[in-house]
Amino acid sequence: MVKANAFYAQSGGVTAVINATACGVLQTAAEHKDVIGKVLVGANGIVGALNEELIDASKESKRAIAGLRTTPGGAFGSCRYKLKPYAEDPREYQRLLDVFKAHNIRYFFYNGGGDSQDTANKVSQLGARVGYPLQCIGVPKTVDNDLPITDCCPGFGSVAKYVAVSTKEAALDIESMCATSTKVFVLEVMGRHAGWIAAAGALAREQAGDPPHIILLPEVPFKQQQFLRRVKATVAEKGFCVVVVSEGVRFANGKFVGESGAAKDAFGHAQLGGVAPVIANLVTSKLGYKNHWAVADYLQRSARHIASATDVEQAYALGRAAVKLAVAGKTAVMPTIVRTNDAPYRWKIGEAKLSRVANIERFMPKSYISKDGFDITPKALRYLRPLIAGEDYPRYKNGVPEYVRLKQQRVAKKLPAKW
Repeated sequence: MVKANAFYAQSGGVTAVINATACGVLQTAAEHKDVIGKVLVGANGIVGALNEELIDASKESKRAIAGLRTTPGGAFGSCRYKLKPYAEDPREYQRLLDVFKAHNIRYFFYNGGGDSQDTANKVSQLGARVGYPLQCIGVPKTVDNDLPITDCCPGFGSVAKYVAVSTKEAALDIESMCATSTKVFVLEVMGRHAGWIAAAGALAREQAGDPPHIILLPEVPFKQQQFLRRVKATVAEKGFCVVVVSEGVRFANGKFVGESGAAKDAFGHAQLGGVAPVIANLVTSKLGYKNHWAVADYLQRSARHIASATDVEQAYALGRAAVKLAVAGKTAVMPTIVRTNDAPYRWKIGEAKLSRVANIERFMPKSYISKDGFDITPKALRYLRPLIAGEDYPRYKNGVPEYVRLKQQRVAKKLPAKW
């Protein structure tokens, strides 16, 4: 009897720990050789399946697979590609089915955020529609921490740790110079609609009044005059002011403060970027303070050298759980993190139906946001703090982290390139 193969792919913006999830998937699949043959990985996400660009994970050494746990980025390539509904483009789904049949793929693991869980859900519906036996498991990942049901998302804890550390260190720099130089520092972080990453800046504080002094969240409409008054008062009291702003902060009319024209990404989202200089220029033009600003951008999501040990552990555990769910006969589900205790922090693996996860964003609850809208509450801190706990340093060589690079050997194509 020929054993069924598995398909795994990474999708959306990569993280410092998405490869730890891949490690969990690949190592656990190897433990189930009685039912799973090879793991064929899509080069650049679902696009790899459509183009029949499949990587044979069995050609990678055990050491290389293990090294994924400490390697950032997406080792197999990622994509921003959204499958249309079946009725709009059945050709795409027929192509996926043809590829799955040609390579005896009956397990499907898709590692990504909300749009990616939508892809996994659509593929599961394809299997049911045509009667093809396919166990489809969505595997969570997103630095934005905006997937519903799961307590947190792999990738977020490490970004949160990076932002907290960067805020703390930059604040010490600004405080040193504020008497005769820079008065205001603005750090822009990711977060299109949800302010989880910006909120993590508050983890830099050791006591009340420590930086960051202002946190700007997408959930709170930006009010210019109130913001300027708060900056002025903070500089008068502290001598300087540190601001952490989410890229998705917007005005009351819904327009993004940092929206760069009408450009859209591959998922149809507005192309953001540049809110930090907008805020900084506002401070200079209205208050006359010298300022500096920085955009964390890709640095925040690729910083494996300072990853959260909790985040790494959860990312790996969810990869393992995905395979175990599939082998147990589950489909159209996503493994989740279930928090069972705050202090000490404890968690376990749960599961959620993909239909309850796909394309649904989780925002910062009102109980996590201060009444004035410029900060977060103690309740939010209790939620956030355990997620950045612990260090999981990679190995270093010649003074820099040592990360793995895979062979990425392709399997032979069996279908026509055009479809």
